[in-house]
Amino acid sequence: MEIYDILFWVLSAVAVSCALGVILSRNPVNSVLFLILTFFAISGHYILMNAQFLAIVNIIVYAGAIMVLFLFVIMLMNLNADVEPQKGQLVQLAGVISGGILFLVVLAAIKTAKPEIMDKTSTGIGLIENLGKVLFTKYVLPFEISSVLFLSAMIGAMVIGKKEETKPLNPKTDEGYIK
Repeated sequence: MEIYDILFWVLSAVAVSCALGVILSRNPVNSVLFLILTFFAISGHYILMNAQFLAIVNIIVYAGAIMVLFLFVIMLMNLNADVEPQKGQLVQLAGVISGGILFLVVLAAIKTAKPEIMDKTSTGIGLIENLGKVLFTKYVLPFEISSVLFLSAMIGAMVIGKKEETKPLNPKTDEGYIK
């Protein structure tokens, strides 16, 4: 067994166990931390497939920015198990049925899958150099249009979030002053 195979199985075991930790954890903060570990294991798989750019983007965007956002939302909402409402019987039954259907779909996908041995030789598909060449030659116009779109979205978010200046209330006039 090569080091590649050992790393693949270790990363797979970490990803699956952390994904189960996300689902089975009662504490929402622990669920987010398990999800971050899952993202790191998936990034390890990207590195094994010679897609270093995807691995770094996965870590920066998902494990970094989005998970920090999730943690802030969870901490601001102050989720406690004590005040969590109990789920009704109908909701629990729907969850069991949908989980069973998902299980059947996964079994059908595994049954119809044709295993192919992946070529372990190095290809330049996921390298940043090749991605940059394609992005700035073939897809330069869509790239620039999306850049302008993101810039306008940022400006729009700042305009919406900006507070209007309010004048202080003058007690000598009757405008906006309650006696």
